[in-house]
Amino acid sequence: MKKKNILKGVLFVGIGASIYGMLATFVKLAYQDGYTTSEVTTSQFVLGLVGLLILNFIQTITSKQKLSSPTAKEIRMLMLAGTSLGCTSLFYYIAVQYINVSIAIVLLMQSVWFSVVVEGFLTKKLPNIRKVVSVIIVLIGTILATNLINTEIELDFKGIFWGLMAAASYTMTMFTSNTLATHLPVFRKSIIMLSGGAVVIFAFLFFAQIGPLHFDGLKSIYLNFTENTDHIRSFNYSILWKYGLVLSLFGTIIPPILFNIGFPNAGLGLGSIVSSLELPVSVTMAFVLLGEEVILIQWLGIVLILFAIVLMNLPSKKELVVAEVS
Repeated sequence: MKKKNILKGVLFVGIGASIYGMLATFVKLAYQDGYTTSEVTTSQFVLGLVGLLILNFIQTITSKQKLSSPTAKEIRMLMLAGTSLGCTSLFYYIAVQYINVSIAIVLLMQSVWFSVVVEGFLTKKLPNIRKVVSVIIVLIGTILATNLINTEIELDFKGIFWGLMAAASYTMTMFTSNTLATHLPVFRKSIIMLSGGAVVIFAFLFFAQIGPLHFDGLKSIYLNFTENTDHIRSFNYSILWKYGLVLSLFGTIIPPILFNIGFPNAGLGLGSIVSSLELPVSVTMAFVLLGEEVILIQWLGIVLILFAIVLMNLPSKKELVVAEVS
């Protein structure tokens, strides 16, 4: 029975990671159709909130036992933590404006070693040798996967910056989602965190598209005090039915649900290994649907990153002994 639960957990985490890995390709397609970052992110979060509200309602009326409710403090903490969720989507989608999806996902995966640094800071302990070696392998893999050794290639600095910012906020999301209000039902916790992320997204929508403030990557951010409103563009609502449904399902509804079901069964270590499927799926989707060039040396870098993730999450001999005893 235990083996069946592990297999079930691996299956759910694998499907969730694969679905999430497809997301950036659809974002890039939306950009090619003329939609803006604020329209893409807003449609994803609005429909995501609607979907989770429906799922929460269904769960509440069909549950045979009373579901746990969050305290006011937990709501505040989860919404605050959810802002990192909004920032991850926002920064990641800005990044793919400037660089290929295959490179953006590699930058997002820097959260692997970001998490090692954060963990060391929080526990005030130096990482073990295996984690240090894994981080070095990730960095070498990143150099290969982004093809930095090719002196002729030019990577947009803005894309690299926002890709790393997405990795930093993604790291924050992983830490907070695994530690805050773990007693709450999945849908309730998800919708509160998503609400926090929506605050960030709606603020960006106002300032970037319908408000008085311009935003363009790392270019100037400035206030327009004149009455000239030529820069103001109406929100293109066609994004909601053209891409919004796919983005909300693939980005804010299905993967979190599958992860929350899968990780408890698969375990954090094995789950983390399986969730790295997001990387090759994302690169493959970009290669097939967007026609992005991915050369052999980049695939080698991706394999190294995946190997580092496996190495970092494999249980030690001591952990195996403890598991056998228990």
